[in-house]
Amino acid sequence: MASGYEARRLANIKRNEALVKDLGLQNEIITRNQAGQKPKTSKQHAAKRRKVHSSQPTRTSARIAALPNIYGDDSEDELALSEHKPSKSPPSKRKHKSVAGSESDDSNARPSPGQDVDSLMANWSSWKPTAPPPTRDVEGNYHFESHPVFTPNKSPEDIIREGSFGGSYWRPLYSSRLRTTVSEDWRELPASWTSGLDVSKYLTNEIYNPEINKYGVACGQSIEEWELAGWIAHEYDVRGWFQWYCRFWLGRRCADDDRQVGRWKKCVGETGRWRRTLLKKYVQTGIRSVTDEGDDEGEEREGDVSPVVHQTCHHWAWEVRQEALDRFWAEGK
Repeated sequence: MASGYEARRLANIKRNEALVKDLGLQNEIITRNQAGQKPKTSKQHAAKRRKVHSSQPTRTSARIAALPNIYGDDSEDELALSEHKPSKSPPSKRKHKSVAGSESDDSNARPSPGQDVDSLMANWSSWKPTAPPPTRDVEGNYHFESHPVFTPNKSPEDIIREGSFGGSYWRPLYSSRLRTTVSEDWRELPASWTSGLDVSKYLTNEIYNPEINKYGVACGQSIEEWELAGWIAHEYDVRGWFQWYCRFWLGRRCADDDRQVGRWKKCVGETGRWRRTLLKKYVQTGIRSVTDEGDDEGEEREGDVSPVVHQTCHHWAWEVRQEALDRFWAEGK
């Protein structure tokens, strides 16, 4: 129940504020939280799309080789794509690189000394907004005063309402690092973002359903796999990129912002790999308009551009707009 969650959250905040003060961590948390639409209708039914098949990667990495490669390409670690379906059980013990890049073992990968799990979790919900809402330019790109290079064109609400992460992003999540299950944190989202939505279908479904996604396909890796690979900064966002984006949009600023913006830039920024991959596919298939794909009936046609890459870019808060496609046709960038 929402009331139970809110009461527990407030109690945690009070209890852990005292704990943080006693442990001398108050200044550290303050530093971490440095300064820095109306509801839309539910998504349209995704069109039926072809499945994309790719060859296996040529690069070798014991850690990455151990993870399911959804795309079968030679992506860099930081370019791992959007979360896929949840694992059936917690990841097994294995070595992996932490966010900072040092190798560690899951059995010892716990919160840093002085920060117990309760205080860590309390910090997730005790931040206050310190930055203004983004502005939007004529092409539909959002601009954030604190990070000028971060220019997504999809808001968190867009991503939720249009269909993403198989409807399972906010499901109860077992963290192998924290040794606890995180749930109900979707309730911190503004009510307007989820108003009218079937929460159990669009947010907390424990079974990944690709039909929920805007492009009707599954893509990426699970949050558990992101955690295992070391891409989760637990002191800020236990669910990773999209949770970070929701909080960043709402005005939170933290020490993980530059890393997350950097990952976005590598994926779908001006020269981002998946952005360029998608635009190149438009050119290769001779499509000059973003409205040229498929027909109103949602049937397949030879010129359809990869729905998997489309869905990936959508998860990273970017979609092809006509202006970007025109520039790519004209300048190749």
